[in-house]
Amino acid sequence: MWIAELSQRTEVPVATIKYYLREGLLEPGESVGATRSRYDESHIRRLRLIRALVESGGLSLARVRSVLAEVDEESHELHEVLGAVHGALIPNDLTATDESRRRVDALVAQYGWLVYSESQDRVLLAASLDALEKVGYHLDDDLLEAYASAAAQVADAEVSHLPSGDRQQTVEDTVVVTALGGPVLLALRRLAQQDASARRYGISPTTAACAVQAE
Repeated sequence: MWIAELSQRTEVPVATIKYYLREGLLEPGESVGATRSRYDESHIRRLRLIRALVESGGLSLARVRSVLAEVDEESHELHEVLGAVHGALIPNDLTATDESRRRVDALVAQYGWLVYSESQDRVLLAASLDALEKVGYHLDDDLLEAYASAAAQVADAEVSHLPSGDRQQTVEDTVVVTALGGPVLLALRRLAQQDASARRYGISPTTAACAVQAE
């Protein structure tokens, strides 16, 4: 396909595609003349991945480049790729109190999670606990463990659903789920909260009627 069709199928402007080509984020197409190149399905997949990371994941091009380098390095295990994606998604300037860090370390040890000791996700969780403390809310151990149990179940399901035959597709799916799966979980959590609240505190007749009609 020509670049115009590539643009149409991926909804990425031609000018942006050319920019990605110049930046080395997208492999050149097959040259068929002095000014024309032909592209294939691999370019569509890469463009969709870049778009997901930039537009939905909010990553800078420098961070996208580091993620793509991991994706393309076939000698790296999928676990290493996942770590690189996590690192790209986390701010570099995170800080957390020693107390919150200890709570996170204890939680990881309690669940026996195989997590790097220097993982930035540890710092992210600790910083999130600190943020709650600053507004006067202490997330106690029972609720934290409930979150951890739910997260373990979700993570196991996500990894189990990754394709096993095509390494490139598996890597790309890993990146996409890691970068873009958060909003899905957030929306589901809010829907479940609405349900739990209605069951615990009662539900108005009007709301109940709407729920019955929706069913």
